Amino acid sequence: MTATLEHSNFTVADPHATAAWMQNVFGWNIRWEGEAKAGGYTVHIGSKDSYLALYKPKSVRPSQESSYDVLGGLNHVGIVVSDIDAAEARVIAAGFTPVNHGDYEPGRRFYFDDDNGIEFEVVAYD
Repeated sequence: MTATLEHSNFTVADPHATAAWMQNVFGWNIRWEGEAKAGGYTVHIGSKDSYLALYKPKSVRPSQESSYDVLGGLNHVGIVVSDIDAAEARVIAAGFTPVNHGDYEPGRRFYFDDDNGIEFEVVAYD
């Protein structure tokens, strides 16, 4: 048996705004959008094989907790790119700040937080 991650679902303040920067940074497309659980709204964005579900409930409450300190917390999302320098330029153009750069076998990486407080790890493999 094999298993493949198809999608993850995140709560965001504005699914359309988050989808817009993801289109610009990662080149992804909106696969579906519409009404969702408990009167919320969801935008699915990604590739033909996988996506992120960007969910906005009726009322959004920002969290003051660090995901690294909460059981079951989502700590970061890893995204593989073919050109890490181009990806970093797009992240900066989207208004985010790349941090924690690292070269390691077999690739390179950096991190950034989006405007929802979600941490992304961008990695390119040799």
